[in-house]
Amino acid sequence: MANLPPLSLYIHIPWCVQKCPYCDFNSHALKGDVPHDEYVAHLLRDLDNDAPMAQGREIKTIFIGGGTPSLLSGEAMQNLLDGVRARLPLAADAEITMEANPGTVEADRFVSYQRAGVNRISIGVQSFSEPKLKRLGRIHDAGEAQRAARLASGLGLRSFNLDLMHGLPDQSLEEALDDLRQAIELNPPHLSWYQLTIEPNTLFGSRPPTLPDDDALWDIFEQGDKLLNAAGYQQYETSAYARPGYQCQHNLNYWRFGDYLGIGCGAHGKITFPDGRILRTAKTRHPRGYMAGKYLDHQHDVEQADKPFEFFMNRFRLLEAAPRHEFKRYTGLDESAIRVQLDEAIAKGYVLETEECWQITGHGKLFLNSLLELFLAE
Repeated sequence: MANLPPLSLYIHIPWCVQKCPYCDFNSHALKGDVPHDEYVAHLLRDLDNDAPMAQGREIKTIFIGGGTPSLLSGEAMQNLLDGVRARLPLAADAEITMEANPGTVEADRFVSYQRAGVNRISIGVQSFSEPKLKRLGRIHDAGEAQRAARLASGLGLRSFNLDLMHGLPDQSLEEALDDLRQAIELNPPHLSWYQLTIEPNTLFGSRPPTLPDDDALWDIFEQGDKLLNAAGYQQYETSAYARPGYQCQHNLNYWRFGDYLGIGCGAHGKITFPDGRILRTAKTRHPRGYMAGKYLDHQHDVEQADKPFEFFMNRFRLLEAAPRHEFKRYTGLDESAIRVQLDEAIAKGYVLETEECWQITGHGKLFLNSLLELFLAE
């Protein structure tokens, strides 16, 4: 057990007030009331099935995502987290994050979430521009977003995050930077700042809006990155910035190829066993099937040949160096299995190697797909 990766828990709440046109997450527009108690009971039964896979490890982080977790009542959140604590050992300093939509946030509810154990809130702002919010199908306005951020700030939580998008339909450089300035003014310890991409099976996928071209997107990223750095934020992952000491520990565990149990509709899990086996699990996506008691949709063992690609696909999302000893610890493979590919990556200037670690270069970041292709199984 000493050699197994750290363990996290992901919990999925599948409902939203309405489905956004860009969203390809497993979310379902709410018809009627949220079945708070019934869904929490199913989540905890799902966890009962998965708990043995923790193999005695502490849960280091919990992330409650969606959908819109802030549709859950404070009482349901309390029952959920009490149920988790009764089933699994939780680290004393565990980071417990919950996603919230500004349009579904009420002051008293934030306080009850905190009382239940939530110590980090991630607020889906996306933009402070009213026309852009309407275009994105968001149910909140700029005022509600600012109010939610001030509320989170005033609670004395461990941290809070603002989610912000750029490259929005017909967005100018100045509009994108104005969104960032307004976010920075609210002083969040963490900012997720990511580019809108059009995904298949979404409303935008079937009727694509006009997005800024590649040159405009590069300008937005370059100028926005400068703005964030000047305000004291450091980029530590492809689309995440934080003040020193405020990186999202849950996401760091994902990208470092750590383990996680996933419960709830459509939740994914990854579990390593002492013999080096890595199991990936996926839960039933639709609430109807899930709440009929069919929790597990499918699971599979990661093939030995696929482990290097999966390890580096996650690891190279982070700007930090990757300790070399973790490759064997997290994949069960010897470094000799990837020596040829590594030498090629180093020769092409994608990666720097020291005795202790591998560091992706700026060049490697620009050619990330080419770098990762080196590790694809034949």
